[in-house]
Amino acid sequence: MRATVRDVATLAGVSPKTVSNVINGVVPVRPATRERVEAALRELDYVPNLSARGLRNGRTGVIALALPDLATAYSAELAKEFVEAAHERGWAVQIEQSGANAERELELISRARTHLVDGLVLNPTTLVGSGVEGDHGPLPPTVVIGEVEPRGVDQVHVDSRRAAREMTEHLLELGHRRIAIIGASDDAVFRSATSELRQAGYEDALAAAGIAEDPALCIAVAEWAPGPAAAALAEHLDRHEAPDAVFCFTDAMAIGAMSALAGRGLDVPGDVSVAGFDDIQGAAFVVPALTSVSFDKRAIALAALTALERRIEDGAAPRKVAIIPHTIVTRASTAPRG
Repeated sequence: MRATVRDVATLAGVSPKTVSNVINGVVPVRPATRERVEAALRELDYVPNLSARGLRNGRTGVIALALPDLATAYSAELAKEFVEAAHERGWAVQIEQSGANAERELELISRARTHLVDGLVLNPTTLVGSGVEGDHGPLPPTVVIGEVEPRGVDQVHVDSRRAAREMTEHLLELGHRRIAIIGASDDAVFRSATSELRQAGYEDALAAAGIAEDPALCIAVAEWAPGPAAAALAEHLDRHEAPDAVFCFTDAMAIGAMSALAGRGLDVPGDVSVAGFDDIQGAAFVVPALTSVSFDKRAIALAALTALERRIEDGAAPRKVAIIPHTIVTRASTAPRG
């Protein structure tokens, strides 16, 4: 049978209340007493009864994190940071794949309403049809990460428009003028808040430099992954002259773009510079190493969990938005126009 708090208290020679104080860490306990209790916990291999605790305080100790595509390196790195930061707060994390599907978001919201999880961190790709928007009833404790801006919901994001402008300016400063983008917004192919903002930043930089936007250089892909990006760029090269540079809206697409360019015998960065966004761990180790927009993924997790904790404690708290700083990390994949 699983050891109880009373069993631990008997072995340590203290009251059950003292054991609870040590486990929960809310009430200070003298160091010598704490050591005896912790030794008893280890000896009895005590496991907290989270279900019973949840019945007492109305919480499960579990939150849900939903990301659009768990297959991407970016999602894996972000999920890792969320799990580690949540565990430091005593939370377990239920990880879901929303697949940019509003029905899945609504399922998670329903679970939170029935107290199967204490709160949600969602990463919707579009506001239209999202579970956090529309007449779906009051939301449970929810925080949104990413560029979608729902009304009344706490949000954590990177300034994608500004970051995309700065990356485009970096390419312009290197002397590139025909800059293609991969991940452009296209109602017929793919459209998201992220793609719209990053394309707007790209257009801002071109306009400031007095360069007219060329629609042929705005390449849309149905899936932000290496394969679709490589195929889309290869199709573009079949019909057009190679651009001076390619700015991809994710590192995953940038890796696909570099593969497509290599397949055509084009050197990166000698013939075409390539830049990405997200600075995944592999970006520094591809050949050539990838220039990318970098930001602290742990900072995203910490800011989102802090906002969620606040929202769980006070559902009527005013909405807050946290913007995570970014930098342009230049590596070997971008170089001055020869």
